[in-house]
Amino acid sequence: MCLALPMRIVELHPGDMAVAERDGVRKEISVILLPGVAIGDYVIVHVGFALSKLDPEEARRTLALIAEMAAPRPR
Repeated sequence: MCLALPMRIVELHPGDMAVAERDGVRKEISVILLPGVAIGDYVIVHVGFALSKLDPEEARRTLALIAEMAAPRPR
């Protein structure tokens, strides 16, 4: 199963490319589908493409939920 994850744009590059970061992991992604994206924007990333912008508060809630789901559970 593939997930689209929130990431924050940290660099913009020529050719509709950018670097996005989540939890210290940086990935080069295409922003061709999102004209006007800016450094600091949160975007939903799937298979290397930014699909949509995300409100910063919604991004924080989503990232917190992902962290909670990934945390070890007591048995």
